[in-house]
Amino acid sequence: MQIDSYISATKAKPELLEMIRLIDDSDDTIAITKNGIPKVVAMSMDQYEAMRETMIIMADEDMMREEEKTLLD
Repeated sequence: MQIDSYISATKAKPELLEMIRLIDDSDDTIAITKNGIPKVVAMSMDQYEAMRETMIIMADEDMMREEEKTLLD
């Protein structure tokens, strides 16, 4: 997943509502930094759920074998 922008925790605090609007409107992913190091990622709930579902599927070996079989047919 691509990070669209970075913002420091200090700057993120007063801009939280605007960040939520931006993420909701455009599906941007924003990394929040502390001392210049990315510590937290903010993303839409839709993006999170899709990523989580993908991780669950990829962790299921039987499901991955079925997917592989489907792709080869």
